[in-house]
Amino acid sequence: MMDIQAKSAAAAAAPPVVPLVADPRRRLIVFLLLMTAMFMATLDNQIVATALPTIVGEFGQLERFGWIGSAYLLASSAVMPLYGKLGDLFGRKYVIIAAVTIFTVGSLVCGLAISMNTLIAARVLQALGGGGIMVSIFAINADLFEPRERAKYQSYSSLVLMMSGAIGPVLGGAMSDWFGWRSIFLVNLPIGILVLAGLAVLLPYRKPQRKPKIDYAGALLLAGAVSSIVLWADSGALFGSLVSAQSLTIVGLGILCLIGWVLIERRVAEPVVPLSLFQNRTINLLLVISVVSGAIGIGSVNYVALFLQTTTGLSPSMAGLLFVATTGGIAIGSLSAGRLISKSGYYKPFTLASNGMGVCALLMFSQIQPGTSIVLIACVMLFHGIGIGIGQQVPVLGVQNAALGRDVGAATGTVTLARMGGAAIAISIYGAILAATLGHTTVAIPGVGNIEELTPKMLAALPEASRHAVATLYSGAFFAVFVTAAGIIGLGFLAALLLKNTQLPVARAKGGE
Repeated sequence: MMDIQAKSAAAAAAPPVVPLVADPRRRLIVFLLLMTAMFMATLDNQIVATALPTIVGEFGQLERFGWIGSAYLLASSAVMPLYGKLGDLFGRKYVIIAAVTIFTVGSLVCGLAISMNTLIAARVLQALGGGGIMVSIFAINADLFEPRERAKYQSYSSLVLMMSGAIGPVLGGAMSDWFGWRSIFLVNLPIGILVLAGLAVLLPYRKPQRKPKIDYAGALLLAGAVSSIVLWADSGALFGSLVSAQSLTIVGLGILCLIGWVLIERRVAEPVVPLSLFQNRTINLLLVISVVSGAIGIGSVNYVALFLQTTTGLSPSMAGLLFVATTGGIAIGSLSAGRLISKSGYYKPFTLASNGMGVCALLMFSQIQPGTSIVLIACVMLFHGIGIGIGQQVPVLGVQNAALGRDVGAATGTVTLARMGGAAIAISIYGAILAATLGHTTVAIPGVGNIEELTPKMLAALPEASRHAVATLYSGAFFAVFVTAAGIIGLGFLAALLLKNTQLPVARAKGGE
C-alpha cells in the first residue's frame, strides 16, 4: 500500500507532459484517422449481421451460424487487456499499427474464405486486431488531449460507435445484394491501408521510460479466463444449457485461469493488468458501471429489435428505421455530455442521470403492449438513447483519470473489456429468460407451429387474430426481459451513487511515459 502511495505522490509531483501532438491541426487529422479505424472495426461487427443468411446459403452448416459473431467477440475480448499493456510498455504508435495491420489482413482472409470453418478462423484473426484497435484508440486519446478536452473528443468517439451500429446492418444488406457478401470484408482493405499510411506518418512515437517486460503467462491466463466467461455466456446456444456438463467444465477452467492469473500478477514486475487498479474504489465502481453499460447499450439491442418485430408487426427494415430514434438520442446525449463535462470537469452527475434514465426507459418498454402507438415507442427509444449517450464515455474518462499515468493503457483495456463482458453475459441472460418463458407456453395459436421459428415474414402472413395472439405472447415474455434489464442498470445506478464527485483537472501529470 505504501508503494502505491509513493507512486501516486511521484506521479502528482511530476511536471505536466507535453501533448503527444502539439500542432492542433495535425492532432485533429490524427484523431480523424483514429476515428476512421474505429468506424472500420466496429462497422465490421455490425455489417456482417444482415449478410449472414447469404453466407449460410453458400456454405451451409447452419449450426455454426452463431460462431461467426461469437468468435469475433470471444477473441477481441480476450486480447483487449494485453493490447493496453503493450501500449504502456512499447508505445502506442507501433501497437495500433500492428492492430490495424492484423485487422486488415484478417478482412482479406475473410473475403477469400472457402468454407464456414475458414471464415470463422478468419474472424478470429480479424478480432485479434479489432480488439486492439478499440483499446489503443482510447489510450491514444489520453495522450492527445488533457482530461477535460478529452471528454469532448471521447463523445465524438461514442458518436462514431453509434453511427457504425446504425449504418452497419443497412450497409451490409445493400453491399451483399449488390456486390456479394465478400465485399463487406474486402472494403476494409483500402480503408485499412489509408489509416496505416496516415498513422505511420503523422502519429509521433513516444518511447516509454521503462524497459519492456512482457507478462506472457499473465496475458495467457487472463485471455483464458475472459474467453471462458464469454464462451460460457454463449454455451446455452452451444450446449443447450448454461448448467450442462460442458458449460460447467468451461466455468471450472475459467476459475482455474483466474486464480492462476491473480497469483502470477502479484509477483511479476509488469503485470498485464496491475492488481493495484482494483485497490482503487473509484476504478472498481466504474468497472461495475462499464459492465452495466455493456449489458444495456450492447446486449439489449438485438432483443429490442426482436421485440419490435414480434409485438408491433413491423418488418425488419421498418424496425431498423425505428433505431434511428435511439441512435439520434445517443448522439444528442453523448455530444451534450461531452461538452458539459469538458466545461465543468464533473462526470458523476452524468452517470447518475444515464443510469436513472435507463431504469425508467426499460420499465416503460416493459409496459408496451400490442397496439401501442409507433410514435410513442419512438419517443421511448429516443429517451433511452439519450440516457445511454449521456453516460457512455464516463467509465473510460473516470478510469483514465483515476489510474496512474503509467497504467492508462492497461486501465483502458480493462474498462473496455468490462463493457464487452457485460454485453456477452447479458445477451445470454436475456436469451435464457425469453426461451424459458416462451418454452413454457401452452397456448395454441392457429397457423403457428413452433413460435420460436416464426419469422417476421411468416408473422405478417397470419390472420389478424393469430398475429395479435403472437404479439400478446411475446409482450408477456419480454416483460421479464425488460424488468431484468432494469434491475441490471439499477446496479449501475447504485454504483454511480457511491462514486466520489471528482473533478477532472485542467491538465494532468503523467507518471509513466
